[in-house]
Amino acid sequence: MWAGEGDADAIIEKRGLRQISDAGAIEKIVDDVLAANASAIAEYKAGKEKAFNALVGKVMAATRGKANPAQVNAVLKQKLGS
Repeated sequence: MWAGEGDADAIIEKRGLRQISDAGAIEKIVDDVLAANASAIAEYKAGKEKAFNALVGKVMAATRGKANPAQVNAVLKQKLGS
């Protein structure tokens, strides 16, 4: 903004920094990650909490860190039945 690039919203859009908070988009990405990581799901269901964190990491990597972390956690917990 100091350099005259526009207001905060314009800079966020221009640089692609907008956070993904669309529930449908996050659910689709979570579904894709779960489909590709059956072993991590089995580990999580066997009681390994680190497997959940690994799944969260894979979703965040798939969105290049743009997904809302709270929504990712909530959707994953719902899909994993926890």
